[in-house]
Amino acid sequence: MIKKIDHIGIAVSSLEKILPFYIDIIQLELLHIEEVESEGVRIAFIAAGETKIELIEPINEESAVARYIRKFGEGMHHIAFAVDSIEKRIEDINAKGIRMLNSQPKSGAGGAAVAFMHPHSTGRVLVELCERKE
Repeated sequence: MIKKIDHIGIAVSSLEKILPFYIDIIQLELLHIEEVESEGVRIAFIAAGETKIELIEPINEESAVARYIRKFGEGMHHIAFAVDSIEKRIEDINAKGIRMLNSQPKSGAGGAAVAFMHPHSTGRVLVELCERKE
């Protein structure tokens, strides 16, 4: 079962250029910045009530986010739903005919277990399942 929207991912070319908008102008709180080397990205998490904004900056030209920005430009990248038992959710979603990009959870930002659904199965929206150990 979906618990809530965990975060909204936004692809950006430069955290340095966009962070002042979120922090200084609309006055949201920067929670932390981390690098996810396995995905070739640097991520800034920003608090927006119960939901977080995840700004995703590519750190190399081969990363999926760099390819996304080249193809579509900066902007909305994905929506992530918080779930319990991500393995069970993947199994249930597969059984319903939804194509997963990840058949098994992988390690994501903030230590979360994550898995993505293919946008061709979700109305062209990249959907992430996210399980965080509290």
